[in-house]
Amino acid sequence: MFGTESSLSMFLNTLTPKFYVALTGTSSLISGLILIFEWWYFRKYGTSFIEQVSVSHLRPLLGGVDSSSPSSSNASNGEADSSRQSVSECKVWRNPLNLFRGAEYNRYTWVTGREPLTYYDMNLSAQDHQTFFTCDSDHLRPADAIMQKAWRERNPQARISAAHEALELEDCATAYILLAEEEATTIMEAERLFKQALKAGEGCYRRSQQLQHHSTQYEAQHRRDTNVLVYIKRRLAMCSRKLGRTREAVKMMRDLCVFQLMKEFPLLSMFNIHENLLESLLELQNYADVQAVLAKYDDISLPKSATICYTAALLKARAVSDKFSPEAASRRGLSTAEMNAVEAIHRAVEFNPHVPKYLLEMKSLILPPEHILKRGDSEAIAYAFFHLQHWKRVEGALNLLHCTWEGTFRMIPYPLEKGHLFYPYPICTETADRELLPTVFHEVSVYPKKELPFFILFTAGLCSFTAMLALLTHQFPELMGVFAKAFLSTLFAPLNFIMEKVESILPSSLWHQLTRI
Repeated sequence: MFGTESSLSMFLNTLTPKFYVALTGTSSLISGLILIFEWWYFRKYGTSFIEQVSVSHLRPLLGGVDSSSPSSSNASNGEADSSRQSVSECKVWRNPLNLFRGAEYNRYTWVTGREPLTYYDMNLSAQDHQTFFTCDSDHLRPADAIMQKAWRERNPQARISAAHEALELEDCATAYILLAEEEATTIMEAERLFKQALKAGEGCYRRSQQLQHHSTQYEAQHRRDTNVLVYIKRRLAMCSRKLGRTREAVKMMRDLCVFQLMKEFPLLSMFNIHENLLESLLELQNYADVQAVLAKYDDISLPKSATICYTAALLKARAVSDKFSPEAASRRGLSTAEMNAVEAIHRAVEFNPHVPKYLLEMKSLILPPEHILKRGDSEAIAYAFFHLQHWKRVEGALNLLHCTWEGTFRMIPYPLEKGHLFYPYPICTETADRELLPTVFHEVSVYPKKELPFFILFTAGLCSFTAMLALLTHQFPELMGVFAKAFLSTLFAPLNFIMEKVESILPSSLWHQLTRI
């Protein structure tokens, strides 16, 4: 034992300062490379590479997971269920208040030189248009056959040229729709084209309605004509809203909601016309009718949206916000009406936590995309873009929101694992929002904020520590050599003490036999 200790001491005495410089420098270099790789991997995939490898590969090898056990199979089933739930929650929806591509999105591009829509978003719109405006019997009508190809074109000019070609053959409703959406440079011009589309669409709808029961082909054609008619009327209502004829827009939207309830076509529910109606009623400050619409659609069995949750919170806040004072509330406590308003705000923030920063103008708005992800940043932008003015109109509403919205996060400290009033917050929103939003000039809002993994912090600390040691060893080689010897002596001192005690207690013959073993 003493021979081993003396040889170790001799080895340490023979080491030169250059060895310590090389050792610490190499350690610092390796730690820096690991740190850079870990940071890149975390930024790209949102998780630590070392942590992922440890959990996925090393833990099973060390016996942490038994793949044959029933609990493991139950866990895998639970993971499959959660993944299915995650996929359903991360479904991308068409924005009910999407802007006009020619009259609004393209004008923004002409002025700023920026593209407000991503390729992924426009590709989803192309798929929607093929679903809404085409059917298997399009080859029977030449104009519809041309438009079927037009909706698949990636080049906007090719689509517009195909629409004009279809109109040369006959009055084609879908051709007018394409021109109103993409070629019209003003809302008034788009409205004129949609009125022509309405005239042509109503004629097709009446003809297909009479023939819908003759065969499945006619039934599919009638379903397509219904989708076209609803789409045209909805866009005409939105034109009226944008041109200041809000009461006319409300009437058209009410008729569409009734039509949607009467017809049993699944695609009609994708338009979410009630959200257009809510926004128009808020513009008229007709809060009683807003409450009536909410009573119909804010149901536990129906899918929620930021528009429904935050409009309900706005109506509750409106009753108390003009007299609300945080100082007075802290002294006397919250009244029943104030408590209801705060709970409604907490409910809305839990559903979509990105909205308050846009309503409070803590983050700049951009043009909303054509598709949104519920509970995501894209939905928050679409809601705040149209509803910020309604919150400003209600005196004290933004002040109440400012004072209370962050309290939501105390009720759900781990939102990815457990929710309070809704399902746990889906983990896929950031990835989908980065596809839907122009990240070139917009910083996507992320919730919950990802903390740096332990391994990145540990690697950064190790890299900094070894770099400092290398620098000190290079500057003060003799002093650092003495320090290294003292450190190692101190490190091995408890072991030497234990060995001395063991040697003093055990007989020499037994100790000799143990050392031989």
